[in-house]
Amino acid sequence: MSTHHRDALETLDREDPLAPFRPRFRLPSGVIYLDGNSLGALPTATPERLRRVIEEEWGEALIRSWNDHDWIGLPITVGDKIGRLLGAHPGEVVAADSTSVNLFKVVAAALELRPDRRIVLSEEGNFPTDLYMLQGLQRLLGDRFTLRTAPRREVVAALDDDTAVLCLSHVSYRTGEILDLATVTAAAREAGAVTVWDLAHSAGVLPLDLPAAGVPLAVGCGYKYLNGGPGAPAFLYAARDLHDRLHQPLSGWLGHARPFAFSAEYAPAPGIARFRCGTPPILSLAALEVGVDLLLEADPGQIRDKSRRLGDLFLALVAERCARWDFTIACPTDSARRGSQICLRHPDGHAIVQALIERGVIGDFRAPDILRFGFAPLYVRYVDIWDAVEHLRQIMETRSWDRPDLAHRGAVT
Repeated sequence: MSTHHRDALETLDREDPLAPFRPRFRLPSGVIYLDGNSLGALPTATPERLRRVIEEEWGEALIRSWNDHDWIGLPITVGDKIGRLLGAHPGEVVAADSTSVNLFKVVAAALELRPDRRIVLSEEGNFPTDLYMLQGLQRLLGDRFTLRTAPRREVVAALDDDTAVLCLSHVSYRTGEILDLATVTAAAREAGAVTVWDLAHSAGVLPLDLPAAGVPLAVGCGYKYLNGGPGAPAFLYAARDLHDRLHQPLSGWLGHARPFAFSAEYAPAPGIARFRCGTPPILSLAALEVGVDLLLEADPGQIRDKSRRLGDLFLALVAERCARWDFTIACPTDSARRGSQICLRHPDGHAIVQALIERGVIGDFRAPDILRFGFAPLYVRYVDIWDAVEHLRQIMETRSWDRPDLAHRGAVT
């Protein structure tokens, strides 16, 4: 691939087998969107799907839609579709709640599988909500377990015969580094620990086969690469051979075996349904289903191949055009070890990201110094990478990032 001629990249875009997906997203004119790893773009079919749900299913059928349009079954219906992206069997995934809440559920359930062990092991620098939820669970359970952390590349070595649960992110949100699902899961299993994976930055962009990798439990996000919309329901995966042994602590009425019997005593539903809790958010689930359906039309191998090529192109162009400035590569340079994002470090990273956004190049910033650019292969083009790096070069050349207003940090970075 030539990185020296924009017209060569235009040719790649014309030949791209995923090119037909780009018009199926609403992308504002003049914007290069490199933040699909934080919030996926809006599928063009989503507004019409929501219109039908609002005006017809809710507006006309009213409460009858719980049965007539199977609203009650959406968490499992959408969960099974997400499961196909994970290589899961039918009935192993439910779409529900948030990633944080689902992590709380599965770690609590996993601890019950190892009642004689006292350690929950995670990685230093894990996504903060994962660590926060583990800290909250520890406060709730008192001395039932101790949370320990180790450097990401040393967690396997930190496993011991008192480790009950190993809780990790498959793709690091900060660096994009991939851990080997099968190898790490096997090491934990050999040590007698139950592994819980956070797939927030891998589902929908990396080919996954959780059963083949021996993964027992996992959670993930619906609004990043799954394009489910802001605050979309998350998902929870539990291997089917564990279902009858898992008891989650948030025993809400829709996780009951017979919710409309209105029994005073809780009895868990069979299978993955026991991980449901409260009434499902139908509008959000409907929007999520549209995004998932789009991904299911695409070839996961083609998605991964393009993701790797986009990342390699970005790194090559930064090396060619921006070598004079103080950028440090914070992600693996080997695309086989990298998720669908590029991370650069710079002491003025926040202001630089804001200057890029001002020009219509939308990435994001992660404290203390990381510029993060995510590539959703269904709608990001090769020429977008060329143009984004050219904007970056111009910003650095002119120091247009060096303004007091760009140093201000909003509530969301």
